[in-house]
Amino acid sequence: MAVDSGILYVVATPIGNLDDISPRAREILASVELIAAEDTRRTGRLLTHFGINTRLLSCHEHNESKRVPQIIQRLQAGADIALVSDAGTPLLSDPGYRLVAAAREHGLPISPVPGCSAVVAALSVAGLPADRFRFEAFLPAPRASRRKRLAELSRATETLVIFESVHRIRDTLADLVELFGSDRPAAVARELTKLNETVYRGTLAQVRAAVRADAGSGKGEFTVVVAGCSAPADPQAVELERVLDILLEDHSATRAAAIAARITGFARRAAYRIAVKRRQAGRAETDS
Repeated sequence: MAVDSGILYVVATPIGNLDDISPRAREILASVELIAAEDTRRTGRLLTHFGINTRLLSCHEHNESKRVPQIIQRLQAGADIALVSDAGTPLLSDPGYRLVAAAREHGLPISPVPGCSAVVAALSVAGLPADRFRFEAFLPAPRASRRKRLAELSRATETLVIFESVHRIRDTLADLVELFGSDRPAAVARELTKLNETVYRGTLAQVRAAVRADAGSGKGEFTVVVAGCSAPADPQAVELERVLDILLEDHSATRAAAIAARITGFARRAAYRIAVKRRQAGRAETDS
């Protein structure tokens, strides 16, 4: 008699307040044979709080490739398994993609157990358009790479959602003010659902000032929400920036602007101003 395969449950867990866990999530975590957890210690504390004794198996970014065959084999043998991250919904800036993709490739059933997500929580209180949004997770850590990515995102019309660490939040807000404009509407959520939950709202300049003035902003986890660009991107300007980015890899701003002006038809002076701005946004990491 053939054994029915088990189900891989992708379970959302609280991002702060433990009471936010759903009854279904608690039931699934208590009934499966195994929980694949990003951090077994952190998940262990969650299970202990709710009196759940299910066995844990570590599955994080450094060992996921190794764990996937083991977990797939258990699923094929009929075991139900839950996948959880440290907090929130797995795969959203968390491990789990390789496991879910492998389960799909093997034709195994995958079931979501929805719940908390810092992305959705921040959008719900930001007071900014949420009908279309772009989730960028964590920006690159090196300043030059971060500024280059933000320069690329500055013309996006969707609301932007990013995660940021306490160590870089002030630098990232400074870059946002410079590259997106000080008047762009924004919100920064800190420690969502936790005791010290704080949401700073206003323009980017106002939000940056509020974060800098708040002594408590030196602790916690941050979700940054920024309104999209209200003016549609000029296709010719976008093409000029694309050409400049290529030329600036090998030429000075003056030379790159001269060549780009001939290619795109832009005035040389206008091309030079943009080249200088792009060069500053993508300056070498050794200069940061």
